[in-house]
Amino acid sequence: MGALIHPTAIVDVGAEIDDDVVIGPYCTVSSTAKIGSGTKLISHVVVVGNTSIGKNNTISPFAVLGGQTQDLKFKGGSPGVKIGDNNTIREYVTINAATNDGDYTIVGNDCLIMAYAHIAHCCRIGNQVIIANSVQIAGHVIVEDQATIEGMVGIVQFLRIGRMSFVGGLSKVTKDLPPFMIANGDPIEVRGFNKIGMQRRGSSEEARKSIKEAYRFLYRTKEPMASVLKRLEKEIEMTEELKLFIDFCKSSEKGIVR
Repeated sequence: MGALIHPTAIVDVGAEIDDDVVIGPYCTVSSTAKIGSGTKLISHVVVVGNTSIGKNNTISPFAVLGGQTQDLKFKGGSPGVKIGDNNTIREYVTINAATNDGDYTIVGNDCLIMAYAHIAHCCRIGNQVIIANSVQIAGHVIVEDQATIEGMVGIVQFLRIGRMSFVGGLSKVTKDLPPFMIANGDPIEVRGFNKIGMQRRGSSEEARKSIKEAYRFLYRTKEPMASVLKRLEKEIEMTEELKLFIDFCKSSEKGIVR
């Protein structure tokens, strides 16, 4: 069985469309696009440029994937977008291509990207990420696995959102958010750690306790971060999650939300 392409859809010669792809009414697909098996473009979806879409994705009307970067440093070439498997991309989402030739904006697997969200050039979105309605993510942002970003959040360029962190709605993110933390506000502040999220994702009790202590050490005192991280390494039993937290904070170039 070949791909099911609606008569009103425009699929340029050269596009690589796997079997059992569904391309609905009034979609447009460029000649350099690749769409994997089981993916469904419901209607009015635009896939342009050097864009690769994996398997079993569902893409809603008026999403634009692979549009040219808005970065003024763009000098031409063929940068692109790579989207993994099993993602849901809702109405009017825009995911822009990277800036430099050969680079990609990347979305992983099993993500939910809700209506009107924007993912700018050179971003890296991990696996099982939830990005709610009207979230605006500037260029070069890294969102790690299992993070949740609530509606109408703005994220400044070159930042990192840590694994399994949670950003509350209407927040303005101007610094890196460490893994497992819950934050919101303008200016954004850490309000706690993601205990419920860790439980739901199967984190051990030891892991949750270590992150609770990390939160208490770093956010319940005014002690300098470098001193806190040394204390965590010496005083708290090390878990994989705690090591991830410490390494994230140590490697931050923009400073962490505190």
